Amino acid sequence: MAHQTFTPLSNMEISAFCSQMAMIRHSGLSFSEGISLMLEEPTSKEEAELLTFMKETLQATGSFPEALAATHAFPEYLLQMVQIGDKTGKDDMVMEALSDHYERENNISQAIKSAVTYPMIMIFMMFLVIFVLLTRVMPIFHQVFQQLGSEMTGFSKAILDFGIALNRYSVVLIVLIVLLAAVVLYFSRTKSGRAKWNSIGSRITWLRSFTDKISACRFASGMALTLSSGISPEKSMYFASKLIDDVRYLGKLDTCQAAVDDGADLGTALLEYGVFSGVYARMITIGYKTGSPDKAMQDIANRYQEEIDQKFASLMAALEPTLVIILSLVVGMILLSVMLPLMGIMSNL
Repeated sequence: MAHQTFTPLSNMEISAFCSQMAMIRHSGLSFSEGISLMLEEPTSKEEAELLTFMKETLQATGSFPEALAATHAFPEYLLQMVQIGDKTGKDDMVMEALSDHYERENNISQAIKSAVTYPMIMIFMMFLVIFVLLTRVMPIFHQVFQQLGSEMTGFSKAILDFGIALNRYSVVLIVLIVLLAAVVLYFSRTKSGRAKWNSIGSRITWLRSFTDKISACRFASGMALTLSSGISPEKSMYFASKLIDDVRYLGKLDTCQAAVDDGADLGTALLEYGVFSGVYARMITIGYKTGSPDKAMQDIANRYQEEIDQKFASLMAALEPTLVIILSLVVGMILLSVMLPLMGIMSNL
Protein backbone atom coordinates (compact mmCIF):
# COMPACT_ATOMS: atom_id res chain seq x y z
CA MET A 1 0.00 0.00 0.00
CA ALA A 2 1.48 3.36 -1.10
CA HIS A 3 1.98 5.88 1.66
CA GLN A 4 -0.20 8.98 1.38
CA THR A 5 -0.80 11.94 3.67
CA PHE A 6 -3.99 13.99 3.58
CA THR A 7 -4.81 17.43 4.93
CA PRO A 8 -6.02 17.17 8.55
CA LEU A 9 -9.79 17.38 8.78
CA SER A 10 -11.53 20.20 10.64
CA ASN A 11 -13.53 19.50 13.79
CA MET A 12 -16.80 19.84 11.86
CA GLU A 13 -15.63 17.42 9.15
CA ILE A 14 -14.53 14.92 11.80
CA SER A 15 -17.89 15.25 13.57
CA ALA A 16 -19.81 14.63 10.33
CA PHE A 17 -17.62 11.63 9.47
CA CYS A 18 -18.06 10.07 12.93
CA SER A 19 -21.82 10.68 12.81
CA GLN A 20 -22.07 8.83 9.48
CA MET A 21 -19.92 5.98 10.77
CA ALA A 22 -22.10 5.72 13.88
CA MET A 23 -25.26 5.44 11.78
CA ILE A 24 -23.59 2.85 9.57
CA ARG A 25 -22.55 0.70 12.53
CA HIS A 26 -25.98 1.07 14.17
CA SER A 27 -27.55 -0.28 10.98
CA GLY A 28 -25.37 -3.40 11.16
CA LEU A 29 -23.11 -2.60 8.19
CA SER A 30 -19.33 -3.02 8.35
CA PHE A 31 -16.96 -0.07 8.12
CA SER A 32 -15.93 -1.17 4.62
CA GLU A 33 -19.55 -1.25 3.45
CA GLY A 34 -20.15 2.12 5.06
CA ILE A 35 -17.20 3.73 3.31
CA SER A 36 -18.44 2.26 0.01
CA LEU A 37 -21.82 3.92 0.61
CA MET A 38 -20.15 7.25 1.39
CA LEU A 39 -18.11 6.96 -1.83
CA GLU A 40 -21.34 6.91 -3.86
CA GLU A 41 -21.98 10.59 -3.02
CA PRO A 42 -18.73 12.30 -1.94
CA THR A 43 -19.00 16.02 -1.20
CA SER A 44 -15.66 16.84 -2.85
CA LYS A 45 -12.79 15.34 -4.81
CA GLU A 46 -10.60 15.44 -1.68
CA GLU A 47 -13.18 13.47 0.31
CA ALA A 48 -13.44 10.88 -2.47
CA GLU A 49 -9.65 10.42 -2.47
CA LEU A 50 -9.58 10.14 1.32
CA LEU A 51 -12.39 7.56 1.45
CA THR A 52 -10.88 5.57 -1.43
CA PHE A 53 -7.53 5.40 0.37
CA MET A 54 -9.24 4.39 3.62
CA LYS A 55 -11.18 1.64 1.87
CA GLU A 56 -8.08 0.25 0.18
CA THR A 57 -6.13 0.33 3.47
CA LEU A 58 -9.03 -1.30 5.31
CA GLN A 59 -9.22 -4.09 2.76
CA ALA A 60 -5.45 -4.63 2.97
CA THR A 61 -5.14 -4.56 6.78
CA GLY A 62 -8.63 -5.51 7.95
CA SER A 63 -8.34 -2.84 10.67
CA PHE A 64 -10.45 0.32 10.72
CA PRO A 65 -8.17 2.10 13.26
CA GLU A 66 -5.17 1.42 11.02
CA ALA A 67 -7.07 2.73 8.00
CA LEU A 68 -7.77 5.99 9.86
CA ALA A 69 -4.21 6.31 11.14
CA ALA A 70 -2.71 5.75 7.67
CA THR A 71 -4.39 8.92 6.33
CA HIS A 72 -2.79 11.22 8.96
CA ALA A 73 -5.99 13.27 8.66
CA PHE A 74 -7.41 12.44 12.09
CA PRO A 75 -6.22 13.61 15.55
CA GLU A 76 -4.39 11.24 17.88
CA TYR A 77 -7.18 11.31 20.47
CA LEU A 78 -9.74 10.06 17.95
CA LEU A 79 -7.42 7.26 16.84
CA GLN A 80 -6.96 6.11 20.43
CA MET A 81 -10.70 6.14 21.08
CA VAL A 82 -11.43 4.22 17.85
CA GLN A 83 -8.93 1.57 18.95
CA ILE A 84 -10.71 1.30 22.30
CA GLY A 85 -14.07 0.97 20.53
CA ASP A 86 -12.63 -1.70 18.27
CA LYS A 87 -11.27 -3.71 21.22
CA THR A 88 -14.41 -3.39 23.37
CA GLY A 89 -16.90 -3.96 20.54
CA LYS A 90 -18.53 -0.55 21.21
CA ASP A 91 -17.36 1.15 18.03
CA ASP A 92 -20.88 2.43 17.23
CA MET A 93 -21.20 4.13 20.62
CA VAL A 94 -17.64 5.48 20.39
CA MET A 95 -18.23 6.97 16.93
CA GLU A 96 -21.46 8.60 18.10
CA ALA A 97 -19.74 10.04 21.18
CA LEU A 98 -16.82 11.25 19.05
CA SER A 99 -19.27 13.03 16.76
CA ASP A 100 -20.74 14.92 19.73
CA HIS A 101 -17.29 15.64 21.12
CA TYR A 102 -15.89 17.17 17.93
CA GLU A 103 -19.08 19.10 17.30
CA ARG A 104 -18.53 20.69 20.73
CA GLU A 105 -14.87 21.34 19.86
CA ASN A 106 -16.04 23.07 16.69
CA ASN A 107 -18.49 25.22 18.66
CA ILE A 108 -15.74 26.27 21.06
CA SER A 109 -13.38 27.07 18.18
CA GLN A 110 -16.05 29.10 16.38
CA ALA A 111 -16.87 31.02 19.56
CA ILE A 112 -13.19 31.86 20.09
CA LYS A 113 -12.77 32.82 16.44
CA SER A 114 -15.81 35.11 16.56
CA ALA A 115 -14.65 36.69 19.81
CA VAL A 116 -11.24 37.46 18.29
CA THR A 117 -12.02 38.17 14.63
CA TYR A 118 -14.81 40.72 15.00
CA PRO A 119 -12.98 42.97 17.51
CA MET A 120 -9.82 42.76 15.39
CA ILE A 121 -11.75 43.95 12.34
CA MET A 122 -13.35 46.75 14.38
CA ILE A 123 -9.97 47.83 15.77
CA PHE A 124 -8.40 47.72 12.30
CA MET A 125 -11.19 49.88 10.86
CA MET A 126 -10.87 52.28 13.81
CA PHE A 127 -7.13 52.73 13.24
CA LEU A 128 -7.71 53.08 9.48
CA VAL A 129 -10.22 55.91 10.01
CA ILE A 130 -7.88 57.67 12.43
CA PHE A 131 -4.91 57.16 10.07
CA VAL A 132 -6.78 58.72 7.12
CA LEU A 133 -7.95 61.56 9.35
CA LEU A 134 -4.42 62.32 10.55
CA THR A 135 -2.55 61.91 7.27
CA ARG A 136 -5.10 63.22 4.74
CA VAL A 137 -7.67 65.44 6.45
CA MET A 138 -5.44 67.31 8.91
CA PRO A 139 -3.07 68.61 6.17
CA ILE A 140 -6.13 70.08 4.39
CA PHE A 141 -7.11 71.95 7.54
CA HIS A 142 -3.49 73.14 7.82
CA GLN A 143 -3.72 74.63 4.32
CA VAL A 144 -6.98 76.37 5.24
CA PHE A 145 -5.32 77.89 8.30
CA GLN A 146 -2.41 79.14 6.16
CA GLN A 147 -4.77 80.67 3.59
CA LEU A 148 -6.46 82.53 6.41
CA GLY A 149 -3.10 83.86 7.58
CA SER A 150 -2.85 81.72 10.70
CA GLU A 151 -1.12 78.58 11.96
CA MET A 152 -2.20 75.58 13.97
CA THR A 153 -1.09 75.68 17.59
CA GLY A 154 -1.21 73.54 20.70
CA PHE A 155 -3.03 70.21 20.51
CA SER A 156 -4.03 70.57 16.85
CA LYS A 157 -0.39 71.25 15.85
CA ALA A 158 0.76 68.18 17.79
CA ILE A 159 -1.84 66.05 15.98
CA LEU A 160 -0.75 67.48 12.62
CA ASP A 161 2.93 66.71 13.34
CA PHE A 162 1.98 63.19 14.41
CA GLY A 163 0.03 62.69 11.16
CA ILE A 164 2.99 63.94 9.10
CA ALA A 165 5.28 61.51 10.94
CA LEU A 166 2.86 58.64 10.28
CA ASN A 167 2.73 59.50 6.60
CA ARG A 168 6.52 59.75 6.43
CA TYR A 169 7.07 56.39 8.11
CA SER A 170 4.07 54.58 6.63
CA VAL A 171 6.31 51.77 5.37
CA VAL A 172 7.48 51.07 8.92
CA LEU A 173 3.85 51.09 10.07
CA ILE A 174 2.87 48.56 7.40
CA VAL A 175 5.76 46.30 8.47
CA LEU A 176 4.58 46.52 12.09
CA ILE A 177 1.01 45.61 11.05
CA VAL A 178 2.31 42.59 9.08
CA LEU A 179 4.37 41.48 12.09
CA LEU A 180 1.32 41.86 14.34
CA ALA A 181 -0.75 39.76 11.93
CA ALA A 182 2.00 37.11 11.94
CA VAL A 183 1.96 37.05 15.76
CA VAL A 184 -1.83 36.63 15.77
CA LEU A 185 -1.60 33.76 13.28
CA TYR A 186 1.16 32.14 15.36
CA PHE A 187 -0.92 32.23 18.53
CA SER A 188 -4.09 31.03 16.79
CA ARG A 189 -2.82 28.48 14.25
CA THR A 190 0.10 26.66 15.88
CA LYS A 191 0.00 24.28 18.83
CA SER A 192 2.98 25.93 20.55
CA GLY A 193 1.40 29.35 20.00
CA ARG A 194 -1.89 28.25 21.56
CA ALA A 195 0.03 26.79 24.50
CA LYS A 196 1.85 30.10 25.05
CA TRP A 197 -1.42 32.03 24.72
CA ASN A 198 -3.01 29.78 27.32
CA SER A 199 -0.02 30.37 29.59
CA ILE A 200 -0.42 34.14 29.19
CA GLY A 201 -4.19 33.95 29.64
CA SER A 202 -3.85 31.97 32.85
CA ARG A 203 -1.97 34.90 34.42
CA ILE A 204 -4.74 37.40 33.60
CA THR A 205 -7.72 37.11 35.94
CA TRP A 206 -10.53 37.89 33.48
CA LEU A 207 -9.00 35.68 30.76
CA ARG A 208 -8.42 32.84 33.24
CA SER A 209 -12.16 32.26 33.62
CA PHE A 210 -12.44 31.74 29.85
CA THR A 211 -9.50 29.36 29.61
CA ASP A 212 -10.61 27.40 32.69
CA LYS A 213 -14.14 26.92 31.37
CA ILE A 214 -12.88 25.88 27.94
CA SER A 215 -10.45 23.38 29.49
CA ALA A 216 -13.15 22.06 31.86
CA CYS A 217 -15.59 21.64 28.95
CA ARG A 218 -13.04 19.69 26.90
CA PHE A 219 -12.05 17.56 29.89
CA ALA A 220 -15.69 16.74 30.75
CA SER A 221 -16.44 15.92 27.11
CA GLY A 222 -13.41 13.62 26.93
CA MET A 223 -14.33 11.94 30.21
CA ALA A 224 -17.91 11.36 29.02
CA LEU A 225 -16.58 9.70 25.87
CA THR A 226 -14.04 7.46 27.60
CA LEU A 227 -16.32 6.47 30.51
CA SER A 228 -19.12 5.53 28.09
CA SER A 229 -16.62 3.23 26.36
CA GLY A 230 -16.14 1.25 29.58
CA ILE A 231 -12.74 2.68 30.50
CA SER A 232 -11.85 3.09 34.18
CA PRO A 233 -11.85 6.62 35.70
CA GLU A 234 -8.05 6.54 36.05
CA LYS A 235 -7.46 5.74 32.37
CA SER A 236 -10.30 8.08 31.36
CA MET A 237 -8.53 10.97 33.05
CA TYR A 238 -5.32 10.05 31.22
CA PHE A 239 -7.01 10.11 27.81
CA ALA A 240 -9.12 13.21 28.53
CA SER A 241 -6.08 15.20 29.71
CA LYS A 242 -4.61 14.89 26.20
CA LEU A 243 -7.29 17.32 25.00
CA ILE A 244 -6.06 20.14 27.26
CA ASP A 245 -3.54 22.78 26.09
CA ASP A 246 -3.54 24.89 29.26
CA VAL A 247 -0.41 23.96 31.27
CA ARG A 248 -1.87 25.34 34.52
CA TYR A 249 -5.05 23.29 34.15
CA LEU A 250 -3.00 20.21 33.26
CA GLY A 251 -1.18 20.64 36.56
CA LYS A 252 -4.53 20.46 38.37
CA LEU A 253 -5.42 17.30 36.45
CA ASP A 254 -2.09 15.65 37.25
CA THR A 255 -2.54 16.32 40.97
CA CYS A 256 -6.15 15.13 40.83
CA GLN A 257 -5.22 11.96 38.96
CA ALA A 258 -2.51 11.16 41.52
CA ALA A 259 -5.13 11.47 44.28
CA VAL A 260 -7.56 9.20 42.39
CA ASP A 261 -4.80 6.65 41.84
CA ASP A 262 -4.26 6.66 45.61
CA GLY A 263 -7.92 5.78 46.17
CA ALA A 264 -9.57 9.20 46.56
CA ASP A 265 -13.16 9.68 45.41
CA LEU A 266 -13.20 11.22 41.90
CA GLY A 267 -15.84 13.85 42.69
CA THR A 268 -14.04 14.91 45.86
CA ALA A 269 -10.68 15.11 44.07
CA LEU A 270 -12.15 17.14 41.20
CA LEU A 271 -13.54 19.66 43.70
CA GLU A 272 -10.50 19.75 45.99
CA TYR A 273 -8.01 20.46 43.21
CA GLY A 274 -10.20 22.94 41.34
CA VAL A 275 -10.83 20.90 38.19
CA PHE A 276 -14.59 21.48 38.48
CA SER A 277 -16.64 23.86 40.59
CA GLY A 278 -18.56 22.57 43.62
CA VAL A 279 -21.89 21.95 41.87
CA TYR A 280 -20.32 20.03 38.99
CA ALA A 281 -18.08 17.98 41.29
CA ARG A 282 -21.16 16.92 43.26
CA MET A 283 -22.86 15.92 40.01
CA ILE A 284 -20.00 13.47 39.38
CA THR A 285 -20.42 11.94 42.84
CA ILE A 286 -24.15 11.54 42.21
CA GLY A 287 -23.42 10.12 38.77
CA TYR A 288 -21.24 7.39 40.26
CA LYS A 289 -23.83 6.59 42.90
CA THR A 290 -26.52 6.20 40.23
CA GLY A 291 -24.24 4.23 37.89
CA SER A 292 -24.16 6.87 35.14
CA PRO A 293 -20.92 8.90 35.47
CA ASP A 294 -20.63 9.24 31.68
CA LYS A 295 -24.05 10.96 31.49
CA ALA A 296 -23.07 13.24 34.37
CA MET A 297 -19.88 14.21 32.53
CA GLN A 298 -21.85 14.81 29.34
CA ASP A 299 -24.28 17.05 31.22
CA ILE A 300 -21.36 18.98 32.73
CA ALA A 301 -19.79 19.45 29.28
CA ASN A 302 -23.09 20.77 27.93
CA ARG A 303 -23.44 23.19 30.84
CA TYR A 304 -19.89 24.46 30.43
CA GLN A 305 -20.57 24.94 26.71
CA GLU A 306 -23.61 27.07 27.55
CA GLU A 307 -21.55 29.15 30.00
CA ILE A 308 -18.83 29.67 27.38
CA ASP A 309 -21.39 30.77 24.78
CA GLN A 310 -22.99 33.17 27.26
CA LYS A 311 -19.64 34.69 28.25
CA PHE A 312 -18.60 35.22 24.65
CA ALA A 313 -22.03 36.70 23.82
CA SER A 314 -21.83 39.14 26.74
CA LEU A 315 -18.25 40.04 25.79
CA MET A 316 -19.26 40.81 22.22
CA ALA A 317 -22.30 42.80 23.41
CA ALA A 318 -20.06 44.99 25.58
CA LEU A 319 -17.12 45.25 23.18
CA GLU A 320 -18.93 46.59 20.11
CA PRO A 321 -20.39 49.76 21.69
CA THR A 322 -17.15 50.32 23.61
CA LEU A 323 -15.10 50.38 20.40
CA VAL A 324 -17.65 52.66 18.70
CA ILE A 325 -17.56 55.07 21.67
CA ILE A 326 -13.74 55.13 21.65
CA LEU A 327 -13.67 55.82 17.91
CA SER A 328 -16.27 58.58 18.25
CA LEU A 329 -14.36 60.26 21.09
CA VAL A 330 -11.01 60.15 19.26
CA VAL A 331 -12.45 61.46 15.99
CA GLY A 332 -14.45 64.10 17.85
CA MET A 333 -11.37 65.33 19.76
CA ILE A 334 -9.33 65.59 16.56
CA LEU A 335 -12.03 67.50 14.70
CA LEU A 336 -12.80 69.81 17.60
CA SER A 337 -9.11 70.63 18.00
CA VAL A 338 -9.15 72.25 14.54
CA MET A 339 -12.79 73.32 14.18
CA LEU A 340 -12.92 75.48 17.32
CA PRO A 341 -9.81 77.57 16.44
CA LEU A 342 -11.04 77.78 12.82
CA MET A 343 -14.43 79.08 13.96
CA GLY A 344 -12.62 81.69 16.09
CA ILE A 345 -10.58 82.88 13.12
CA MET A 346 -13.63 83.01 10.87
CA SER A 347 -15.59 85.10 13.42
CA ASN A 348 -12.78 87.70 13.51
CA LEU A 349 -12.73 88.19 9.75
